[in-house]
Amino acid sequence: MSCVNLAAWTQTCSIFNQASSRRSNKTQPFRTLKTLPVSLASQRPRRPVSISAVQTLEENPAPSPTFDFKSYMIQKASTVNQALDAAVSLKDPVKIHDSMRYSLLAGGKRVRPVLCLAACDLVGGHESMAMPAACSIEMIHTMSLIHDDLPCMDNDPLRRGKPTNHTIYGEDVAVLAGDALLAYAFEHIAVCTKGVSPARIVRAIAELAKYIGADGLVAGQVVDINSEGRKDLGIEHLEFIHEHKTAALLEAAVVIGAVLGGGTDNEVEKLRTFARCIGLLFQVVDDILDLTKSSKELGKTAGKDLVADKLTYPKLLGIEESKKLAEKLNKDAQQQLSEFDQEKAAPLIALANYIAYRQN
Repeated sequence: MSCVNLAAWTQTCSIFNQASSRRSNKTQPFRTLKTLPVSLASQRPRRPVSISAVQTLEENPAPSPTFDFKSYMIQKASTVNQALDAAVSLKDPVKIHDSMRYSLLAGGKRVRPVLCLAACDLVGGHESMAMPAACSIEMIHTMSLIHDDLPCMDNDPLRRGKPTNHTIYGEDVAVLAGDALLAYAFEHIAVCTKGVSPARIVRAIAELAKYIGADGLVAGQVVDINSEGRKDLGIEHLEFIHEHKTAALLEAAVVIGAVLGGGTDNEVEKLRTFARCIGLLFQVVDDILDLTKSSKELGKTAGKDLVADKLTYPKLLGIEESKKLAEKLNKDAQQQLSEFDQEKAAPLIALANYIAYRQN
């Protein structure tokens, strides 16, 4: 079992705890796939574009004297890793389970499952109520990474500093490993969730299915694929992609945690908006880091969006305006937490700041 990358926390732990009440603009509820204002080409032209060296988001440390985010994340990630290790054991057929475990236990910061656990706690639930769901979300996230790295998609040889699944096990097994993780995620949340009413479990499963299907993650992925090389696309088109492709699973994690923890409809909706903001924030920062960090620093291939001529926030807005957008999204996200108990909200506030100021 791999542990969380401690260097990542050490590098940025001094900036995780910025917390203040801020005014926010309202964001729209989760949108299903809509007709886009432009037609999408079926081919994927790849035209490299040269750019100047740029810098990533500036860090503005404001450490909290009461909440140790670094220790919190290490402890929660360790707990999640143990649960994942137990959930997906090595058994016959060995090759498929080994492939599943290879990617599932390859490290990572476990941001999505920790978001799920933190949201559950915020509304009065216990970690055990949301742990199966947290693991299920990480299984689905891992599936999306395995499939995203395939030659027919991004054709990436590196993930989390290691060879991608298909380079080790072959494309056929990698596809099946992703499929198996997706299927088992729903079984795990349905069978292993304890101390939660059946109605809330069913609601959580329905939310998860909505966020990853053709109206969620898949919608964002297919529109992203068909947008490569296009010169006539704007910010609304880009936001559609990442509200569905990137934000969807982060949003699912928070919403499901709140549902399973017993949150009211009002609490769930506030946390839904919070999660959508940090989901878009995650992608804005990801786009900046793709241009400003090396493959070694990122643990994945740097500059691949540029090579693929993908639509990104820096490409549309420039680096400086992308930084300003990231700051606004962070403020808007934290405003949604202003009515919650601030001590219980501290992990989510710190997670928003981590996403804003992360370095990989």
